[in-house]
Amino acid sequence: MVRKIDIVEMADQVRAGDRRALARAITLVESTRSNHRTQAEALLAALARSGGGSGGEGVRIGITGAPGVGKSTFIEAFGSYLTAQGLRLAVLAVDPSSSRTGGSILGDKTRMAALSRDPNAFIRPTPAGRSLGGVARRTREAMALVEAAGYDVTIVETVGVGQSEYAVADMVDMFMLLVAPGGGDELQGIKRGIMELADLLVVNKADGAMITAANHAAADYRNALNLIRPKDSYWRAEVILASALEGKGLEEIWATVQRFGVEKSVRGQAGQDRTDQHRAAQAKRWLWEEIQDDLLDALKSDKNLTALITARERAVGAGEITPSAAAREILAAFLDKPKISD
Repeated sequence: MVRKIDIVEMADQVRAGDRRALARAITLVESTRSNHRTQAEALLAALARSGGGSGGEGVRIGITGAPGVGKSTFIEAFGSYLTAQGLRLAVLAVDPSSSRTGGSILGDKTRMAALSRDPNAFIRPTPAGRSLGGVARRTREAMALVEAAGYDVTIVETVGVGQSEYAVADMVDMFMLLVAPGGGDELQGIKRGIMELADLLVVNKADGAMITAANHAAADYRNALNLIRPKDSYWRAEVILASALEGKGLEEIWATVQRFGVEKSVRGQAGQDRTDQHRAAQAKRWLWEEIQDDLLDALKSDKNLTALITARERAVGAGEITPSAAAREILAAFLDKPKISD
């Protein structure tokens, strides 16, 4: 439980890079309690007013890949490379939650033992809950906090691969897809949708006996990407071979991330930086997602609707009424408007 705090003091501590204060601040923004949400919004507003937490400086990278591809091992190796270059790194690692109990292992600090001891790295495991794409609902706010604390690069590690990873790509600057060679027909294992989102595709585990397979996989992916229309006019997704165990490809990956940033920073429409345009569009979509989530929370917590919702759920389950008709009736009651007839 987050105790009552001094917002101004916490904002100052976060800006000063106090790791404990940063951890408490992220706990605050992740809380679902209404009083904590009010405090979290005040904290984010205070940081934005002071020039921190606005999300204008740090590099945001989303990293995804199927289970077993070596995401945590790769992030530890890549993160250690970045901190060795004098950069400060924050890793927001989203762990899968149980759909039955809501529990989560939160084992990323264990899987990234060396990086977790690095004074220039901050690792924050977060349960995915039921959020789309395995991204915690407050991940965006956590990114703003770590940037306010002075971290140069933020990596968001997601649960896995799927169409729902649109949620991840829509909150970062660059979206990186990790794949592993030797898994049979690799192209059948990755959905076209996720490849269309990728700005950079990394074939991991390109070492030892897997080097030949990795080269074949990289060639297959390059051919596949040539058949996909680039999502941006200024960038075509690239494929890079890497070995997290041997540290190979890390320098090339970071150079590619930087080159991507340079291409994106070129002035676009109305003379505005493309990165600024991209983040502005993300913020607008975030606004509507917040409205949607808050409305749903308010509807579910409305005690006046409990009986109606329970009754309509039962009727839908029994096939007595269609889900769309039941939804309209519940919404009409929530909005206190006359029921819309079929």
